[in-house]
Amino acid sequence: MQSRVKETVILAVAILCLGAFFYRAQIDVKDRDRVVFVRGLAEREVPADFVIWPIVYKEVGNDLAELSATLQSKTQILEKFLLENGVKKENITYSTPAIVDADGELYSGGKHNYRYVATVVATVATNDVALVRKTMEKQGELLKHGIAFSGSDYQYRTIYSFNGLNEIKPAMIDEATKNARTAAEKFAKDSDSKLGKIKTATQGVFSIENRDENTPYIKKVRVVTNVQYFLED
Repeated sequence: MQSRVKETVILAVAILCLGAFFYRAQIDVKDRDRVVFVRGLAEREVPADFVIWPIVYKEVGNDLAELSATLQSKTQILEKFLLENGVKKENITYSTPAIVDADGELYSGGKHNYRYVATVVATVATNDVALVRKTMEKQGELLKHGIAFSGSDYQYRTIYSFNGLNEIKPAMIDEATKNARTAAEKFAKDSDSKLGKIKTATQGVFSIENRDENTPYIKKVRVVTNVQYFLED
């Protein structure tokens, strides 16, 4: 009889211990499920470090041979202008002249003053953005030589880009992560909790865009990090 009582007591104690274990485990699981999700933002303004400057000019005429000679002459004038302003010859390329025969156009609308219209694109591609911007301010000088530029075509717009992302990426990620932690700490404080370890963290995609429409040579770099922290009592 005493043996059975003893066994019953031992079994009861074991059940109580097991219940306490599961209760504690349940609390631990619950605590681990208490998280806060925050985002950290980092932004920087940086100067563009590469530029593609297409210089588009047109010439008209009725004789292809004369038109070709005129284009060659004006191309030489343009190249001299660029070289004298510090642009390197290896950074200049020229397209094959695109010639339109107005008389051959189906919807030309009748007689024209000139039969042929030729378009040439000289492209400057360089890391020296400041030099190009300075040279662009002087391109009006070419009007004296009869070189008129066409700047209305969207496909020939000047393009500024920033290629130094890898150099600033680590510092920006660090800044975004710190900003995320600051936000998480405030949330934890407001909820009478303590901030625990990181549960998950993902690096957002970097975006590079013009600061505004008027200054495409200044870029805004942006990244958002997503972080989940555990909350503790």
